[in-house]
Amino acid sequence: MTMKFIDVAFNGGMKIDAILHPAVAAGQDAPAIPDTIVRTDQPVKDGGEGTAPTPFELFLASLATCAGVYAQRFCEARKISTEGLGIRVGCEFAPKGFQVTRMTFVVTPPQGFPAEYRDALMRAVELCTVKKHIMTPPAFEVVLA
Repeated sequence: MTMKFIDVAFNGGMKIDAILHPAVAAGQDAPAIPDTIVRTDQPVKDGGEGTAPTPFELFLASLATCAGVYAQRFCEARKISTEGLGIRVGCEFAPKGFQVTRMTFVVTPPQGFPAEYRDALMRAVELCTVKKHIMTPPAFEVVLA
């Protein structure tokens, strides 16, 4: 089993960063040098400075960009140009609360895209790993150190 560690850093105001470390074998510590740092902030109206996306915006963006990865890989595996390939995600929210009720992924095939691959491209976008985690969520646990 492998583990991936993400440390959270509080950088003043509403700026909170996720420090992503490389995956390691279970029982090992996280490497000291991170893979990536993801910065977040809150809008000015919510007490932040608006310098970075909110965590929820990153969540939505991760779904959209994951779909993009699968669409791009589909085209590249078939040596189809990705010029003009596009994905726009529409997010519908419940009338009360801040709950997404539907996400619609509109895929624009690239220029000259073969008609016989249209359904296969949509199936490829459906394979998004982030979406699969929502469909079969992990267990969540919060503990105090």
